[in-house]
Amino acid sequence: MTDVTTPHTKSFRMPSMSVLGPIIALIVLLVIGALMNSNFLSAANITNVLARSAFIGIIAVGMTFVITAGGLDLSVGSMAAFIAGLMILVMNAALPSLGVGVPIILLGMFTAIVAGLLGGLLNGFLITALGIEAFIVTLGSMGIYRSLVTWLADGGTLSLDFGLRSFYRPVYFDGILGISWPIIVFALVVVIGEIIMSRTVYGRHCAATGSNEHVAHYSNVNVNRTRLISYAALGILVGIATIMYVPRLGSASASTGVLWELEAIAAVIIGGTVLKGGFGRVWGTVIGVLILSLIGNILNLTDFVSPYLNGAIQGIIIILAVILQRERKTAL
Repeated sequence: MTDVTTPHTKSFRMPSMSVLGPIIALIVLLVIGALMNSNFLSAANITNVLARSAFIGIIAVGMTFVITAGGLDLSVGSMAAFIAGLMILVMNAALPSLGVGVPIILLGMFTAIVAGLLGGLLNGFLITALGIEAFIVTLGSMGIYRSLVTWLADGGTLSLDFGLRSFYRPVYFDGILGISWPIIVFALVVVIGEIIMSRTVYGRHCAATGSNEHVAHYSNVNVNRTRLISYAALGILVGIATIMYVPRLGSASASTGVLWELEAIAAVIIGGTVLKGGFGRVWGTVIGVLILSLIGNILNLTDFVSPYLNGAIQGIIIILAVILQRERKTAL
């Protein structure tokens, strides 16, 4: 008598609602927008939504790492405003010697990235080395950066030289095959961020640090270095987002970057990253960014709700997302 063995088959498991929820919400928004306005799904409108969301998206990718590692940064919007003002001042000052051309644009980009890196390192140092709460440090730096850009602009607006602005505009408005540079840069940042988060040792260290820093420490994870790198990376990404933003308007003021931190944090939480740390996913953050951008776009294209309530809607979304996370954790 011969034994007949049946091959082992894996049972199919439906993805959890934490995975499907943001995707379903994105699809529902697309359907609602298409029904409410015939131009919603036009190529021009979709491209405009993606280009405008690229700034927040680039920052939100960095915020994903910070929150996953158990941190928080409330200063990104004010930091972006300060970096934009600093870029404009440096480029205008160098104009007589360098003239309008690629070198002066590269100087502005270098200024933005270095300023972002130093700002991120400063936040990270105060949090990790001095042990100050991230909320306090970044709340304080938010006020400092906002005051600095207001001081630099003397209460008004810092404007890029007209000729320089015309030369710099293609960085935002041009691209490849009809895809603008902000969208391309955003896509590259997402791909790199997703690879680092899901396939590298550093991504695992971020999750371990955010989950339980004491256990992570005993598991030979350098907790302080992990968090410091996350803040430094976020600062660099704020600089890159600012590089993409400045050619759009060619100016900076105290109102630049207002509520960017709210949008970035909301996108991260909507995407499924746990606010208290320990788990994060970059692709979910991208969906969160698109959801927020589509909500704002629908409000602008319709008279259903005033677009001035966009910030209120984002605040409500953050609260609901955190409540759902707590309920899911309790159920587990």
